[in-house]
Amino acid sequence: MGGQAVLKVFGIAGFKNAGKTTLVVDLIRELKSRGLRVATIKHAHHDFDIDQPGKDSHQHRSAGAAEVIVVSARRWAQIRELEDQPEPALEELLEQLSAVDVVLVEGYKHGTHPKLELRRAGMNSPELAGSDPAIKGIVSDYPIEGAVVPVMDRADVAAIADFILVSA
Repeated sequence: MGGQAVLKVFGIAGFKNAGKTTLVVDLIRELKSRGLRVATIKHAHHDFDIDQPGKDSHQHRSAGAAEVIVVSARRWAQIRELEDQPEPALEELLEQLSAVDVVLVEGYKHGTHPKLELRRAGMNSPELAGSDPAIKGIVSDYPIEGAVVPVMDRADVAAIADFILVSA
């Protein structure tokens, strides 16, 4: 991580349409309001592209560049084509980050890092808590009785952030 340790890494896991991205965005805002520096890693299960057709960097990649770095006075981004290489492990990606206070990981449902399971009313998804020891709590928009880990109300973002900071 740029040679410096990340203090806390915590995942948000759940199935499609559970609201993972919305929760991560809410948590970023909450943690940032507390003066913390937050990074995120988002796992995508499909072919995605952050580059836009017609932009110079996209043309560089389309021509066959294995890596493209785009730099401005405000930010920089690196795009690496994996080609036949395996997807990097979460640990490898964490090493790429600069020093931050908290890393929120969206996805990586089966990773060994500590995670919250997100459940949403009306979704008929398998439960992760109980079968995955890395699930440290459940965030839900409906009451859950008899859970094997703590359950937090989805509407209470401050309490969810507190849990992450204490449990990571």
